[in-house]
Amino acid sequence: MSKIDKILEEVEKLRTQLLDTIRQNGNLLDSEIIDESQKLDMILNEYSKAISKKMDK
Repeated sequence: MSKIDKILEEVEKLRTQLLDTIRQNGNLLDSEIIDESQKLDMILNEYSKAISKKMDK
């Protein structure tokens, strides 16, 4: 499995987790939701960098 595939799996896992937390909590300003959203942002940035590197080759 490529690095990009692993990142995409992690994106899906974090996205699902974030959506579940939002459904349970409902308050988008809750610290748990913000933390999960920031984790998803970081992995999406990692994905973007990996794609850019692949396209540069």
